[in-house]
Amino acid sequence: MEPAVSSIYTIGVTPMTDELGLTPQGEVPEEHSSRADAFKRDLFFYLQNLVYFMLFLILIFTFVGRIIGVDGPSMMPTLHDGDLMILQNICYTPKQGDVVVLTKESFNESPIVKRVIAVGGQTVKIDYDTNTVYVDGVALDEPYIKEAMVDKGSGWTTEVTVPEGSIFVMGDNRNDSSDSRYPLIGTIDERCVIGHVLCVIFPFSDFGVV
Repeated sequence: MEPAVSSIYTIGVTPMTDELGLTPQGEVPEEHSSRADAFKRDLFFYLQNLVYFMLFLILIFTFVGRIIGVDGPSMMPTLHDGDLMILQNICYTPKQGDVVVLTKESFNESPIVKRVIAVGGQTVKIDYDTNTVYVDGVALDEPYIKEAMVDKGSGWTTEVTVPEGSIFVMGDNRNDSSDSRYPLIGTIDERCVIGHVLCVIFPFSDFGVV
């Protein structure tokens, strides 16, 4: 008689599935894994951009210029008190119409910001009656000034030829600006120029190229 063969049955163990909101022990839900991957990608993206921005600032301050603030209302409405500006102070030569930051003993060596009206060799004539500034006989188009000029008396300059290597500057707020019209200030040596104003970076409401 052949020996009886016992039938062996195995009990299948079926993993608990997401139908119960569970997964086998040790496995990470696919949804959680994708969220973690997305977070890592976003974090990497932001950190990468932060590094690029810091490098950009380093390059700006190393090869272009510096940041300086506006103190006072003399350049309104172009610039406002408290504005932060980026200056170009490398390989810069002042040009007519540029907005510059400069120092002079007349200003107690404190940096001030003004607009270049004329450079060396040019002749400036100011007609207060018509609110017109002429450079070499040509009337300047000045949409940037705040208001018409008020004649402050015979002591203020009405006509001058700018010496070579110097500049004649005025504030855009002509009636609230101490500038080259005032005899104690006069024309300013180009070597007193700290830099050319490129743009305003703060506050954001004033952000833009000058």
